[in-house]
Amino acid sequence: MGGCVTSFTGAHRFLSNFWPAAVSLDHIIYPTVEHAYQAAKSVEPAKRAIVRMMPNPAMARTAGRRLGVRRDWVAVKVEVMRHLLEQKFAAGSHLADALDATGEMLLEEGNTWGDRFWGVYGGTGANTLGRMLMAIRTKNRDCEFAALLG
Repeated sequence: MGGCVTSFTGAHRFLSNFWPAAVSLDHIIYPTVEHAYQAAKSVEPAKRAIVRMMPNPAMARTAGRRLGVRRDWVAVKVEVMRHLLEQKFAAGSHLADALDATGEMLLEEGNTWGDRFWGVYGGTGANTLGRMLMAIRTKNRDCEFAALLG
């Protein structure tokens, strides 16, 4: 596969949801994927605004964890994340180019906070975030190839 990124730090920090990259959620701009994802846990505009205004993504995560999550959250959270990541890594953007530069590397969202759904902790986890990023990388390449063919 050409190596493995085992955490979204250092040269690969741009893969993190904490990386500054404006994304839209229901036509409102958020400064990071983390801000938007945490805000999406609620359908109440006032609660979303509180999360959006947090000065950094760590504080947005904390605020989001304090929200009462919407009834359908478990059913929609993966699609919400996919939508936000597709914006962040939109084909032709500098972040899409950086993602493409990871080549065929396995992207693994290794973490120290115990998240085995979005990432990998202690050697185990679904690595849902890493798998989404690899799928977006492939999709962007396929779109570029199709554009070249006309």
